[in-house]
Amino acid sequence: MKKTFVLAPDSFKESMSAKRACEAMERGIRKVLPDAEILHVPMADGGEGTVDALVDGSKGTRVEVVVSGPLPTEKVTTYYGLLADQKTAVMEMAKANGIELLAESKRNPLLTSTYGTGEMIKSALDHGVEKIIIGIGGSVTNDGGAGMAQALGVRLLDEAGRDLSVGGGALAKLAKVDITNVDPRLKNTEITIASDVTNPLTGPTGASVVFGPQKGATPAMVNELDSNLVHYAEVIKKDLTIDVKNQPGAGAAGGLGAGLLVFTGASLRSGVDLVTELTHLEDKISQADYVFTGEGGMDFQTKFGKAPYGVAKAAKKYNKPVFACAGYIGEQVEVLYDEGITAIFGILGKSGSLDDALQAGEANLERTVENIVRVLCV
Repeated sequence: MKKTFVLAPDSFKESMSAKRACEAMERGIRKVLPDAEILHVPMADGGEGTVDALVDGSKGTRVEVVVSGPLPTEKVTTYYGLLADQKTAVMEMAKANGIELLAESKRNPLLTSTYGTGEMIKSALDHGVEKIIIGIGGSVTNDGGAGMAQALGVRLLDEAGRDLSVGGGALAKLAKVDITNVDPRLKNTEITIASDVTNPLTGPTGASVVFGPQKGATPAMVNELDSNLVHYAEVIKKDLTIDVKNQPGAGAAGGLGAGLLVFTGASLRSGVDLVTELTHLEDKISQADYVFTGEGGMDFQTKFGKAPYGVAKAAKKYNKPVFACAGYIGEQVEVLYDEGITAIFGILGKSGSLDDALQAGEANLERTVENIVRVLCV
């Protein structure tokens, strides 16, 4: 009897995309079961790879756009996705204002801005979309989403009525928020933030303290940035009667979560839950005999909203076995067995350098999946 496999891996960072991981898994399966029914469902969790997973999973299209990079003087050529219905855009803020776009020596969250993210949103509105899904992991910014708001027509003014410059450092001078000229199309557009970060905007667990140092902030900068975001939240509360300071998720992406919640009326959802829903993963799993997932590394943190956890959660509803493959297996990975994962396999072959392992990722994944399937066929 023909067996049905659902392949739902995340990307293996720096080694292969989720789509290519699916292809490697399929090659391994077909070496053993040439006539197997195989369904590809590339996954992501709202961070890197979300656009590609959803575009590939829905047979959508990519839209190339030139926007402001993390530093406003530098432009980047990037893209976002339109799903098959052409009415839903999906984007990652990191593709415009992410940490990987800026050399470590240039990272300064007093200067970096989310302006380019706002330009991506504006481009999607120009395409007439009705929904926008935006993953906000991997930022190099700490401006509370101020740049994004400015790109969409919000005016952030100082005491003299002048527009603020962009960057987290400028917010200290904020005196007034004017939304008179905000893009009117936002009112009729459903915007969803894909993020599993629940940090508030400010304070000891806020954007600046927790995430600022990895974006280039010194201890003195962290204090300045946090103070600026407190002030930003106070002015927003005064002028717009919206209290965003302690809202869960407002601190995501250096406070971009707050900016999206306030200025676009966005809602916040788990990234992996969104991807699961949009790819119709559960429907496909219900038809499967076996489910395969995986990512670059798995440990106890996988349980907190990572893609393999979302796959396992969906499969558990239908009592389907789930086999996970990982580049490395970390601490306390056994907690995942209670969440629906049947077994976890490391894919590395011979010992060698990290570069060698990344280069050989697809071949190692193909071989590992082939061996799992050979055992299943015994």
